[in-house]
Amino acid sequence: MQNDTPLRRNRRPTHPGKILREHYLVPRGITQTALAADLGISTKHLSRIVNGHARIDSTLAAKIAKVLETTTQFWVNLQAKIDAWDAEQETANWQPANVYPAKLAVA
Repeated sequence: MQNDTPLRRNRRPTHPGKILREHYLVPRGITQTALAADLGISTKHLSRIVNGHARIDSTLAAKIAKVLETTTQFWVNLQAKIDAWDAEQETANWQPANVYPAKLAVA
């Protein structure tokens, strides 16, 4: 028996900045200062990302992907998971005034 219900998380997904730091910067010996210069952003902005206080937008995701030889989609997906989690938490108690279910097609 297959369950198609998505798995519910009880915790916020890992921020892409933490993944950037722990899986790319530290193992490769790359400093935040060096990476920020290579990405064309301030060290302060990169620090905010690495510490989970700032988002990675799609343009920055593309630059990170090129510098670290990953994919843009990888970084965009990590950020999207955070954004979706935050949105679900913010709207947890919100109820719509109306719900419009999809109609079933009649054969």
